[in-house]
Amino acid sequence: MIELQHINKTYTRPTGEAVHALIDVSLRIQRGEFLAIAGASGSGKSTLMHIFGLLDSPDGGHYLLDGEDVSGLSVKQQARLRNRKVGFVFQSFHLLPRTSALENVELPLLYSDRGSTRGLGRKALEAVHLSDRIHHRPSELSGGQQQRVAIARALINEPDLLLADEPTGNLDRQSASEVMALFQALNKAGRTIVVVTHDSEVAAHCGRIARIEDGRIVSDQPVPQPKNLMEAAQ
Repeated sequence: MIELQHINKTYTRPTGEAVHALIDVSLRIQRGEFLAIAGASGSGKSTLMHIFGLLDSPDGGHYLLDGEDVSGLSVKQQARLRNRKVGFVFQSFHLLPRTSALENVELPLLYSDRGSTRGLGRKALEAVHLSDRIHHRPSELSGGQQQRVAIARALINEPDLLLADEPTGNLDRQSASEVMALFQALNKAGRTIVVVTHDSEVAAHCGRIARIEDGRIVSDQPVPQPKNLMEAAQ
């Protein structure tokens, strides 16, 4: 589904100093995989996620998504493809405080070109086990529930790829386990998921871990027996 070929990305600080965020990164992700990109702060993992999600473009190399080289697409073309194929979950939930869970989940539909969208918000909330919270505002939900609303919002356009950047960073251990259990269930149902994390415990729930240091992939190994938390999502 995804193939990165010798990807490079460099940023320039205000002082003029060059920061090499990604250096000669090559990586393949098959459809239906559950991959963790693990690394410390500043290792390049978030930059890599931005490349995956078409939020940024590489300075060199090629990014193939479903066999199409998307490296040189225009901003408008990237936005169209991103809206159709990619869902995002972030550490901060980014929920609108004065709107209900259902209204938050339905926001991406404003930019969708789908013919029929009726019932999709309720379906997405059911998928994350929050059908009894559809009219609750974020302040009336726990941190774990708010993150599940954010996951439902990411799922509403039924993207092929779900990207999660430190999705448990603002959660207690129990809520983090519930969110990872939900990701496992979504993956088992066929969703391709990439989780960016600095937490080895979170990475251990995935099927494969690619470790990044100083902008380079230093290891890429399957997890023989991922920790199974799916029952916690029920």
